[in-house]
Amino acid sequence: MSKDLQPTVDPTKMGLGRSIAVLTSGGDAQGMNAAVRATVRVGIYTGAKVYFVHEGYQGLVDGGENICLATWESVSMMLQLGGTVIGSARCKDFRTREGRMKAACNLVKLGITNLCVIGGDGSLTGANEFRTEWSGLLVDLVRAGKITEEEAKKSSHLNIVGIVGSIDNDFCGTDMTIGTDSALHRIIEVVDAITTTAQSHQRTFILEVMGRHCGYLALVTALACGADWVFIPEMPPDDGWENHLCRRLSDQRARGSRLNVIIVAEGAMCKDGKPITSDQIKKLVTDRLGFDTRTTVLGHVQRGGTPSAFDRILGSRMGVEAVMALLEATPDTPACVVTLSGNHAIRLPLMECVQVTKEVTAAMAQGRFDDAIKLRGKSFENNWNTYKLLAHINPPDAKSNINVAIMNIGAPCAGMNSAVRAAVRMGIIQGHSMLAVHEGFDGLAQGQIEPLTWTSVSGWTGKGGSMLGTKRTLPGKRLEEISQNIAKFNIHALVIIGGFEAYVGGLELVQAREKYEEMCIPIVVIPATVSNNVPGSDFSIGADTALNTITSTCDRIKQSAAGTKRRVFIVETMGGYCGYLATMAGLAAGADAAYIFEEKFDIKDLEANVEHMVEKMKTTVKRGLVLRNESCNSNYTTDFIFNLYSEEGKGIFDCRKNVLGHMQQGGTPTPFDRNFGTKMGAKAVLWLTDKLKECYRHGRIFANTADSACVLGMRKRALTFQPLAELKEDTDFEHRIPKTQWWLKIRPIMKILAKYDIKLDTFEHADMEHVIKKKSFLGK
Repeated sequence: MSKDLQPTVDPTKMGLGRSIAVLTSGGDAQGMNAAVRATVRVGIYTGAKVYFVHEGYQGLVDGGENICLATWESVSMMLQLGGTVIGSARCKDFRTREGRMKAACNLVKLGITNLCVIGGDGSLTGANEFRTEWSGLLVDLVRAGKITEEEAKKSSHLNIVGIVGSIDNDFCGTDMTIGTDSALHRIIEVVDAITTTAQSHQRTFILEVMGRHCGYLALVTALACGADWVFIPEMPPDDGWENHLCRRLSDQRARGSRLNVIIVAEGAMCKDGKPITSDQIKKLVTDRLGFDTRTTVLGHVQRGGTPSAFDRILGSRMGVEAVMALLEATPDTPACVVTLSGNHAIRLPLMECVQVTKEVTAAMAQGRFDDAIKLRGKSFENNWNTYKLLAHINPPDAKSNINVAIMNIGAPCAGMNSAVRAAVRMGIIQGHSMLAVHEGFDGLAQGQIEPLTWTSVSGWTGKGGSMLGTKRTLPGKRLEEISQNIAKFNIHALVIIGGFEAYVGGLELVQAREKYEEMCIPIVVIPATVSNNVPGSDFSIGADTALNTITSTCDRIKQSAAGTKRRVFIVETMGGYCGYLATMAGLAAGADAAYIFEEKFDIKDLEANVEHMVEKMKTTVKRGLVLRNESCNSNYTTDFIFNLYSEEGKGIFDCRKNVLGHMQQGGTPTPFDRNFGTKMGAKAVLWLTDKLKECYRHGRIFANTADSACVLGMRKRALTFQPLAELKEDTDFEHRIPKTQWWLKIRPIMKILAKYDIKLDTFEHADMEHVIKKKSFLGK
């Protein structure tokens, strides 16, 4: 199954003589088209024939024109479309053996023995059942004279690979299902719109979101907008919740808040299984408190609209992995599902995942709600625990006598304010006094420091930029003044939120500990920059928002190119020397090339790209998109590349260029950045609280060990603290980037999907893993 077993296999010949069919089934989800596109293009790349199955399982049963050959061009301009272009339908026929016999006959006649199913757990379970009884269906078809013995022999085995498309994120074994991130985008757009009107009129808004059996959308929305209360099916409220809810809403108003937000999952219920409806909550709030209350039920709006950058990249990566899994499968390989773990696409046995998903429903039905939360996975559990902590609005009476200062360093980015808000509130819950440092290290040197309260950070999660103000200045030249102000304001710990400057600034403070005892305090750096170039973290706060800005701009650019035909756009993205934005936006927007500093290129590469574009213009797809990271090469500038393409494309295509500039740093934060910032801010302060206890000696704080100054980063799937000093080894200080970057392994996918003749062997193939390791979760 893994590439180690097949070191000599040429990926472009893996699919020769084989056929793959792709279908979408069940409810639609934004990003399904990205998965279909990747499956088709990578299938063709491997030499296989790829077929569309229109209208899901119904198309498989009906056959005929519903199963048709896909071409490279037939999946062009699909990436930015919501829903599923090949259609989806509920299918009663496929649930009967007779229906599945018809489906099997249609596949055998076309020589298709590999099936990629994109859908929810019901669709994937159906696919597994189909595979299990395949040989029996063939026997019956031969007996009925529908197929010959020869045809049955050629199609003796059916391979199945599943990709989960579901906006509810209700499938166990994956961190995210296709469509979830886009659904959150729709919800947050509505929350932002509602909160402005709610504040104007001092209203309470109750927002009902989808999630009949899974509260993921409701929970993340509540975290991302700082909701006063959330109702989810996995964890019904305690008895007497009505009194608790009314008390919390009243307390918020008494603190000066002009609005209340309550999020309800459509499957919310009491502990006895009775539903909790938005109308019921509205009546409670109106009757008891007399608040002006409004209800909004979002419904199918959440399924609609264009997919987010995350969902396009997720769908593309899963489509690639699905084709590889199909072509590497043997008759003994169990049906697998491609899932996401941290930033890795992994393969899991399909029925193990379905089993755990069913366990959640069973745990909820039996009232084992703690087990239900655990079974949903680490990400869900972390979200729930963070929400519970931040939902407390009664700070403890006992004060810790600890002062924690918070500052923003470097360029502003969306999500910084979410991290500040979470850190402030978590600090207050711990009994600390929280201090705002305005204007970065300059402000720390000049004493621009003031207290922050619970209400002073209200509404910050949805605000872009930096409310504290931020500068790129490093502390090196002002260490004397900084140390004096740390002493003057009695600062015991420091949270630094920012980009590469925050990391370098933190290092300078650690190095200054030898000379200045005041610097011997616990320090935590939270990466926040659109460039995503801070060592110690796979992701930085703000990068997701910037990526979505670039992707949506590229969509508009491609649309204009589609109108005029034979036009190529050269687009310059931010990122300093880090090619993350250019690469990921290239994958999300379907770019033909993305030039970055980390992957050296010369004039021969540029010529090859231009020739590739000339060939492309001979097809039905008469437009091109080329991305260039701002610092990828000092000589091959955006103007140079624009001029080169313009000259070589004379008479074949014309060129336009766009420099996206500072719009990439602006805008309201995406759900991912709000949620990520909230979790990072909360976790940083909890870590500092533990460190302060460790460093308390003889009535004072003294921290001078390497592990008392850390970067809090996302590594694979865990938030980890890594000493600043240890990260120096993995840092290219001249170019302000980490020496190792996980996303470089994704670049071959972008090139293959743009029809470049390269080898896929640089891409990490996944081995089959197992999901059922956690017997203790199952309440046994």
